[in-house]
Amino acid sequence: MDVLIAPSVLSADFACLTDELADAAEGGADWFHLDVMDGHFVPNITFGPFVVKAIRAATELFLDCHLMIQDPLTYAPQFAKAGADLVTFHAEVDQDPEQIIDAIEAQGKKAGMVVNPGTDAQVLQHWLPRLSLVVVMSVKPGFAGQSFMPDVLEKIAVLRSLGYEGNIEMDGGVSPDTARACKDAGATVLVAGSAVFGEADRAAAIRAIREA
Repeated sequence: MDVLIAPSVLSADFACLTDELADAAEGGADWFHLDVMDGHFVPNITFGPFVVKAIRAATELFLDCHLMIQDPLTYAPQFAKAGADLVTFHAEVDQDPEQIIDAIEAQGKKAGMVVNPGTDAQVLQHWLPRLSLVVVMSVKPGFAGQSFMPDVLEKIAVLRSLGYEGNIEMDGGVSPDTARACKDAGATVLVAGSAVFGEADRAAAIRAIREA
């Protein structure tokens, strides 16, 4: 099975975002990954539902919306309504995951959960049957351009041992240098930010990740 490549839109040039999205899509991207940060859960702020709505209008690719926010129960449905196909939220938030998943699915969209590098993947066990995606952070969330943490790859085996059969996404520091280790460990989706949008030739950048 081929690994899906999901370029992180946060690394694109927002001054010409429509062209950036088209370039990556034509270059072979499978999904687009949307990093939403609120300045509270992580020390950075990115964009809200209005930008997701604009991205939805600009591309037909699957939109994977990653909420790095304190209150996904309130805002996850808004991002789903804006056009995200799948909305993920962090296991570390102080809210009931069951209610958040219900709120996302009530909008007819798929739900997923995210674990930070320091979080044991087993905390997800109760909700795994309801998740379409589990995101394993291979960097600390909040900023692009960090180095890949190889120790987190072990979480993929833990998730599979718990019976999870859905997609597992590696997010952070993915490049041609780290992609092979991710696939060998069992990842099925790779988020690549600067490794795609930081290169002039997006098709070559995506191809380099696939061929790695």
